Amino acid sequence: MPRGDKSAYTDKQKRQAEHIEEGYEKRGVPEKEAERRAWATVNKEDGGGKKVSVRR
Repeated sequence: MPRGDKSAYTDKQKRQAEHIEEGYEKRGVPEKEAERRAWATVNKEDGGGKKVSVRR
């Protein structure tokens, strides 16, 4: 998966990132930086994209 590809994220994670990004933009953070921070926050909370559970 190339960097920046958001296809591995769930719809919920994408909505969360969008909401967080809007909050940063309201505070005057530039659009690109707001997007970067939003995805960093989602990754911090969820550990990245979709998780495949492995049962043993």
